[in-house]
Amino acid sequence: MNEKLAKIKLLLLDVDGVLTDGRIIYDNQGNELKAFDVKDGHGLKLLQRAGIKVGIITGRKSDVVARRAAELGIEILYQQALSKLDPYREILADQGLSDEQVAYVGDDIVDLPILRRVGFSVTVADAVPDLLPLVDYVTVRSGGRGAVREVCDLLLQAGGQWSKLTDRYFKD
Repeated sequence: MNEKLAKIKLLLLDVDGVLTDGRIIYDNQGNELKAFDVKDGHGLKLLQRAGIKVGIITGRKSDVVARRAAELGIEILYQQALSKLDPYREILADQGLSDEQVAYVGDDIVDLPILRRVGFSVTVADAVPDLLPLVDYVTVRSGGRGAVREVCDLLLQAGGQWSKLTDRYFKD
């Protein structure tokens, strides 16, 4: 597994069920609300500091997702991607990467076309059960509850970058 992880240059993520717990909440004014785990966000920033790019491919369109991506400095953002494979191919071409240099985290069967291609495929603990035997890694944590941070830490540790990026937090 470490051999696969060490090749990763880009982490791509689904949103609903991965960056969030999968619930879609509307308030009385019709505004869509989503909850994001702050630890996931910090993990994504650590990845970016290590030189690993981050992107999002989601089937839904949401201003909340665009805002969260902007807050985290995520420039690769595809929303309303009903067929996620098309934006995936576009991202590879734009970034000059091969499948083996990409990790993807998904939680449902719509993510399978990408999960089958990437160098490191991940699903979250509470994903659709059909995905579990088909991926390289199943997170211990659930979507929207630290699963993305778990993947970020895994990538940083496998790449030998964990200590360099986190030592300052452990010093007095």
